[in-house]
Amino acid sequence: MTEFRARAIALYLPQYHPIPENDAWWGTGFTEWTNVTRARRLFPGHRQPHLPADLGFYDLRLPEAREAQAELAAAHGIEGFCYWHYWFGNGRRLLERPLTEVVRSGRPAIGFCVGWANETWSGVWHGASERILVEQTYPGVADARAHFEALLPAFRDARYLTVGGRPILQVYRPGNLPNARSFVDLWQDMARRAGLPGLYLVAALGEDYDHLRATSDGFDAGYYQRLPFVNSRRNLWVARVRHKLLRQPVIYRYASEPLHWPWPEGAGVQPCVVPNWDNTPRCGRDGIVLTDARPEHFRVHVRDAIERLASRPAEERLLWVKSWNEWAEGNYLEPDQETGRARLEVLREELVR
Repeated sequence: MTEFRARAIALYLPQYHPIPENDAWWGTGFTEWTNVTRARRLFPGHRQPHLPADLGFYDLRLPEAREAQAELAAAHGIEGFCYWHYWFGNGRRLLERPLTEVVRSGRPAIGFCVGWANETWSGVWHGASERILVEQTYPGVADARAHFEALLPAFRDARYLTVGGRPILQVYRPGNLPNARSFVDLWQDMARRAGLPGLYLVAALGEDYDHLRATSDGFDAGYYQRLPFVNSRRNLWVARVRHKLLRQPVIYRYASEPLHWPWPEGAGVQPCVVPNWDNTPRCGRDGIVLTDARPEHFRVHVRDAIERLASRPAEERLLWVKSWNEWAEGNYLEPDQETGRARLEVLREELVR
């Protein structure tokens, strides 16, 4: 059996099947593919649209599509998917069907965990930033308990990814929680009362929520989601000027060297690697594009991330990959018509090197 140097977990978007809400907001039959296929080039050298190769334009209502994704991921060293999960309060969920069917059916066999995408849905990705579609709410303890109970069958699944036997749960906007410490304490208590050894809680970190705050709130770990470009004043200034004067998207070059930013060793911070980025299919000229996002440049960041994890206990060498299939963000590992499986092959090669 192949031994991997890190535990690669790929963030997974479930918006590849129609739901009544998206039909009402964006037109009958809307899925993420709607944005992907209508993308156009917006500046000289811009590469759009990015189209899928091996897996095609799949529909996540089909078990065969989910099986094909899992087989491809597992063959390239990915231990599991982190399914984005949408719970808006008062029991309201969206895009829950793929995860529900994965748990109910016991297939595919690949590991998985859940990431709570706790943020309001607006029309920002579709040129209507002021339009609130679904508001993220936090009604109180009763709703938090109902939320935990809804996820408990997944936590108990033998495929669910764990650290020390504790199911991994990621929270995307921990700083938005009215009282993050109370949430952590409540869910840890409920997990133990349900017969679990607790949860392994991971916070997505950012400028408004750092690793120190995550630790204070009781999270076990965190990771920074940062786009891999050279963050110099000159680069930022040029990108903004071109965006304002030429009405181009904000354009940066994908970094071909490891990112240099403070790494709080021993603080439970885990790396997150980003293979590519171009969200103009959603945002048009207000989007951000990373040019020259070659698979070999991605290798540099994967190698750096794995080396940062090397000194940690094997179970805690979590390597987050953003993302498996965010096609309308131009942020995906799935094979495309330009590079095929090259990014997946890079990931596997570095995981077994």
